[in-house]
Amino acid sequence: QVQLVESGGGLVQAGGSLRLSCAASGRTFSTYGMGWFRQAPGKEREFVSHISAGGGNTYYVNSVKGRFTISRDNAKNTLYLQMNSLKPEDTAVYYCAVAYGVRYYTRDDYTYWGQGTQVTVSS
Repeated sequence: QVQLVESGGGLVQAGGSLRLSCAASGRTFSTYGMGWFRQAPGKEREFVSHISAGGGNTYYVNSVKGRFTISRDNAKNTLYLQMNSLKPEDTAVYYCAVAYGVRYYTRDDYTYWGQGTQVTVSS
């Protein structure tokens, strides 16, 4: 079992930046892919980004391409999401999750989830 703890959320003005972190337990962090999802009030949880186990492949939803960057430090068992040029529509609870398979776009592709961290972007 993998335990995930997100941090780094907060309140920021439009155009600002935040960096989210996700600390994972266990010794096998470098063997599985990781993703970020987000859920705004009254909306479904949606895919934001994914990174492969070794960090060589990354994927983003179109709405964050060019603004968000996913990365990982396998030596520290930590996943990151650098968010720049934030917009009010980025406001949501952000979750990190573990994907053991090659699929990464839907919630069903992920096995373990963190508790989420709130990101609020004011206009």
